[in-house]
Amino acid sequence: MNPQFKKGLLLAFCLGIFFTGFSQLKAKAKCPDFYVDVLNGTVNELKANNTPDEIKTKFPCFTSAVDESYEAKCGGGIYFKDRDISFYTKRDYIEIGPKFTGKMSIPLFGTKRGTLFTKLGNPKIKDDLWDAYEMQYGTMVLHYDVAGAAGKVKMIQISTQSTETLSLCE
Repeated sequence: MNPQFKKGLLLAFCLGIFFTGFSQLKAKAKCPDFYVDVLNGTVNELKANNTPDEIKTKFPCFTSAVDESYEAKCGGGIYFKDRDISFYTKRDYIEIGPKFTGKMSIPLFGTKRGTLFTKLGNPKIKDDLWDAYEMQYGTMVLHYDVAGAAGKVKMIQISTQSTETLSLCE
């Protein structure tokens, strides 16, 4: 073998060992289990109007985050796609999808429309596919899979805003 080739091969081998020595295993950030208190409008005691830093500190396992700005889609937010929950920090609301992997104070998913009066009262605003409830903390919007009484809850939005000022992302 050519001595130059041997030196080059040895150099490449040494550099490979050198750089792999700097690589480290990083553990995935751990989060507490998500617990949604429907009547208080909180997720593990955080409200929809908490700051992005407070949310990231409480839940470091977010899958993505977008800084708040008027140019950002939906104003920015912190997303947990693997747990189907999102905090829209600029618009002050939390969206909980049907694949949510946490617990709720009142299990709402799959509940038939019109059966929640004893727990939530009457909705302040009704539409074909959603009802908006006025809550002590602001507004809770329940989205249904089909129109009419047969619809079942498929998505929940909890906001610290009133129904008059609520701005949801489309």
